[in-house]
Amino acid sequence: MTTAAFAWFDGRLATGLTAVSRDPADLDEAGWWAVVAPYDDAPVLARFADVVEAPLPDGPWVGPAPVAWTSSLDHDGYVDAVAWVRQRIAHGDVYQANVCRILTAELPDPARAHPAGLARLLRTGNPAPYAGVVHLPAGCHPDAPASGLSVVTASPELFLARDGSRVRSGPIKGTGRTEADLAEKDSAENVMIVDLVRNDLSVVCATGSVTVPSLLSVEEHPGLVHLVSYVEGELSAGVGWTELFAAAFPPGSVTGAPKSSALRIIGEVEAAPRGPYCGAVGWVDAGAVSATLAVAIRTFWITGDQVRFGTGAGITWGSHAETEWAETELKAERLLAVAAGTWKGSPT
Repeated sequence: MTTAAFAWFDGRLATGLTAVSRDPADLDEAGWWAVVAPYDDAPVLARFADVVEAPLPDGPWVGPAPVAWTSSLDHDGYVDAVAWVRQRIAHGDVYQANVCRILTAELPDPARAHPAGLARLLRTGNPAPYAGVVHLPAGCHPDAPASGLSVVTASPELFLARDGSRVRSGPIKGTGRTEADLAEKDSAENVMIVDLVRNDLSVVCATGSVTVPSLLSVEEHPGLVHLVSYVEGELSAGVGWTELFAAAFPPGSVTGAPKSSALRIIGEVEAAPRGPYCGAVGWVDAGAVSATLAVAIRTFWITGDQVRFGTGAGITWGSHAETEWAETELKAERLLAVAAGTWKGSPT
């Protein structure tokens, strides 16, 4: 078990922490960076000296029981929030807004709550294309968060991938247990967010270069299906990470459309800060001008003796409050059981 700072993504283990920054401009400098960009705070960027192909480190994990979690919005509070968003849609203030809730639980044995152990459970019980870990223990670097930062993600959603000047995003909107559960509302919601992401990327991409190579594809993930689309563009000359974050963050799929209105409404109805949830997590290789950043959904983060997890749903005029509440439950159900060590189902 490693007690030092590390990050693990795409089968690569990063060790040898050399710098911690909160400035996205540093991602244009040399080095390999792990990125945790909270939804409502400045990003935490950790540069590592050594990056090698390697399995996840070992570590113990004793997680809370699924019934031990408390929610920032209970059932009635969430239903009221959905009603308020629909009222704002009726008034023409917004077309769609994501409403999320933060689940919190005490760690039953904090000394045996290593993020690598949780990540190993998730890789078995809930494999995901953008799985990863960033672990910055307290005291690991003078510029790191004083209380440390541990984020474990099983995200299925691409926020931004970069290959030189080419940038790609894969917004998810529409969730069901099976494809038959996806409704017309889900398709409409996805198209709204695709348009928003096109507009975001158009701010920093060459005129006419933004395209949608895939629209409304059905992707299967453990225990559910998603509607996924992909948007691509060619960055304009001189655009760096500062400009890219300013244009595209927070991700459109977890905010709403128009984004500025959705952000205000989210602030009105949600009962707790989102923290890393709905932000971005991943890596940037400045030297290779490449990156993969996921939307930080299906994501756990550890703070002191507590662990947190977020879940939410996109609200449109066609939403039914009970259905949206059930979607937030569906998104959390499997992950909480895996984190508790009680998941007995298959990995698919």
